[in-house]
Amino acid sequence: MSTEQSVSQQTSADSNDRNEKRNPRRRRRPGSSSRRRAPSRRPDVQEAQDVQETQEVQGIQNVQAVQDGPVVQPSVADSTGWNPAQFVVEPEEGKSRFHDFNLPDALMQAIAELGYQYCTPIQAATIPVSLAGKDIIGKAQTGTGKTVAFLLGIITDLIDYPLTERRRKGEPRALIVAPTRELALQIGSDAENLAKHAGLHVVTLVGGMDYDKQRRQLRERDVDILVATPGRLIDFVNGKEVDLYNVEVLVLDEADRMLSMGFIPDVRTIIRNTPRKGADRQTLLYSATFSDDIMNLANQWTLEPEIIEIAPEKKTTDNITQRVFLVAGEDKYKLLRNYIRVNNVEKVIVFCNRRNQTRDLAARLEKDGVKAALMSGEIPQNKRLKVLEGFREGDVQVLVATDVAGRGIHIDGVTHVINYHLPEEADDYVHRIGRTGRAGATGTSVCFACEQDSFMIPEVEAETGVKLECVHPDPELLEDLS
Repeated sequence: MSTEQSVSQQTSADSNDRNEKRNPRRRRRPGSSSRRRAPSRRPDVQEAQDVQETQEVQGIQNVQAVQDGPVVQPSVADSTGWNPAQFVVEPEEGKSRFHDFNLPDALMQAIAELGYQYCTPIQAATIPVSLAGKDIIGKAQTGTGKTVAFLLGIITDLIDYPLTERRRKGEPRALIVAPTRELALQIGSDAENLAKHAGLHVVTLVGGMDYDKQRRQLRERDVDILVATPGRLIDFVNGKEVDLYNVEVLVLDEADRMLSMGFIPDVRTIIRNTPRKGADRQTLLYSATFSDDIMNLANQWTLEPEIIEIAPEKKTTDNITQRVFLVAGEDKYKLLRNYIRVNNVEKVIVFCNRRNQTRDLAARLEKDGVKAALMSGEIPQNKRLKVLEGFREGDVQVLVATDVAGRGIHIDGVTHVINYHLPEEADDYVHRIGRTGRAGATGTSVCFACEQDSFMIPEVEAETGVKLECVHPDPELLEDLS
C-alpha cells in the first residue's frame, strides 16, 4: 500500500469517528453550567463593572444546562461530494498540520481549497488552546496567520455546538472587533472563505459604507460571526439592531492599535454589552506588542488566560531584503521613478507619513503616466475597496499609502515596499514592510532617508534587531527624468 493510500484511509477513518473523538470543549470552567444564557430577553439592567471588569451583570438568571459533549451535525461538506481522503498532507517533523486538530470536515474542505497545509507558529500554539475553550492573550506580528488561528476555533465551536432555540436577528454567537475598516473587511472575507461549507452567516460592520445595506445583512438570517469596527458596532448596538447579550466568543484583534487610536473607551462599552468573562464568554486578545497598558487591559477582559508569545528575535523576516538609500529630500521623486523603472517593479506600496504627502505624490505619479492610486484615511470606503481591487488585479502599479494600509491588508504578489518617508514610530516600519514577503515569498524593502528623517534609522534598527544597509544610490537612479 502506498503512503498516500495509507494516509487517505486514515483520514477517512478519522472522519467516520469524529463523533466519538470530539472533546466537550465548551464546558470551559469546572462547575460552570452553561456557555450560553437563557434565551429570554433581559430587562433593563444597570450594569456596573469596576476597573477590573469582574463584577457580574445584575439580573442574569435561569441559566440553561448544556450537554456534556458537542452536538456534531452532518457537515455541509458531506453533500458536496468532497471527502477528507482527498486532502493529503504528509506529516513533517517539527510542523503541525491542520489534520492534527480533528477539525470538522466542512472546515477541512475550506482549508484544502485555500491551499493551507502546515500551521504557522502562532496557529500551532493557539489553536489547541482555543479549541479547549480557554482565554488567550496572544502576541504575534501581522502576517503570521493569527486571523486563521482564531477563526478556526470559532468556526469549529459553532459547528460542534449548534443552537436549537430560536434566536433574534442581529444576535451573533461570535464577535470580532478590529481597529480599522480594512482589517475588519479582511477578517470578514477570511471568515467567509473558511466558513463557506459550514452554512454559517458572517456579517461585517464598518463605517464609511452603506448603513442600510449592513442592516439588511443583519436581518437576512441568524448571525453566527460578526466582525466590526468599534464605532460602527456601537451605532448598531445603540440602535438595537445588534444584541451582544449572547456572544460566546469575543476576539479583540490588534489591541495595541486600538489603544493607540483611542478606541479603548468604545471597546469597554462593547464588552459591557457582552456576557461576563469566564464561564459565559471566551475572550481572545491579540496584540503586536505587550506593553504594560495592553497587559492591564488584557487582564481586565480575560480570566485565567493562556499567554502565548510568538516573537522572533528579529521582527522582520529573512526573506525580505532591506536597504536604505541616503538621498537628499529634493531627489526622492527622481529616485522613486528611476528605481521602479530600473528594477521593473510591477506591484509596490509606497508609504508616506501624512495624507497631504500621499495625495501630492500619487497625483504627481499619475500626471507622469504611472498607474498609481491613493490609499489614506480621507478616501471613502467604497473607493478604497475599488483601489485595493485594482491593485490586486494589476490595474494599479503603485499604491501610495499612509499607515492606514500598514496593517491587516493581504495583497498577494507585492514585491516591494518603499518608505518614501521613514515612519515616525519604529513599530510602524515592521508593519509596513510586512506587506511584502508574505507566506514565505521573497520581498524587498527600500527606505529613502534624507536630512529630515534619517535620525529614525537607529530606532528602526533597535526595533527590528536588524542592521540596515545604508548606501548612496547609483548615479543612474538619480538621473533627471525625461
